[in-house]
Amino acid sequence: MAAKNGTKATLSAPTFDFLRDLAQNNNREWFQTNRKRYETAKTEFTAFIGAVLNNVCAFESLPNTDPKDCIFRINRDIRFSKDKAPYKLNFAGAIGPGGRHSGRIDYYIHIQPGNESFIGAGMWQPTPEHLTKFRQEIDYNPEGLTDIIQAPEFNAYYPEIWGETMKTAPKGYTADHPHIDLLRRKQMFFMHRYTDKEVLKPTFTNELTKACQLIKPYCDYLNYLFYEEKEETFSL
Repeated sequence: MAAKNGTKATLSAPTFDFLRDLAQNNNREWFQTNRKRYETAKTEFTAFIGAVLNNVCAFESLPNTDPKDCIFRINRDIRFSKDKAPYKLNFAGAIGPGGRHSGRIDYYIHIQPGNESFIGAGMWQPTPEHLTKFRQEIDYNPEGLTDIIQAPEFNAYYPEIWGETMKTAPKGYTADHPHIDLLRRKQMFFMHRYTDKEVLKPTFTNELTKACQLIKPYCDYLNYLFYEEKEETFSL
């Protein structure tokens, strides 16, 4: 399902080596000494995200989206954290309209050595209003969601639902509702993990393109539900 004539860019072993070394030396002094290594790795990752973005644009409209706007900072926000390590141990990017601050459901790409790389998308931190709309839609039209997440190809690539679940039925719904498992979801996020060997393959951009295509219907479902104004039909 990879986009035809897709742009390719590879991630190299030195980028993984930098992240591994950072994990063992997560302090500002070491980082400044190795800043050139970081800049080289960041440039490579930005080109990589740019290649995935280019491929995704073949099946999704992403105007005015620059690769650099998709990249998350490597610096951690430690203001309210007990862990004062200053840097993340990964490179990450979000592909959506305008980049990582699209405000919509987008494709999150996380690259980290130790077989910790993954792509993910879905309902992660919904507002109470969004969660209400999600549950109402499941109650009124469950097939709109189940047809997507139970499709064989989707289910094979994203077999597990991630995120928090209520222990009891949400207010307004009975415990014997036929779709109570979905109604109890407080979050509904899908991920696919990759080994380091898979990430370093020259075809990995096309693999991520396939992953985005597979999860796009679910992202579209949520974006329409949360952010698109539905047309009202008036009868005389």
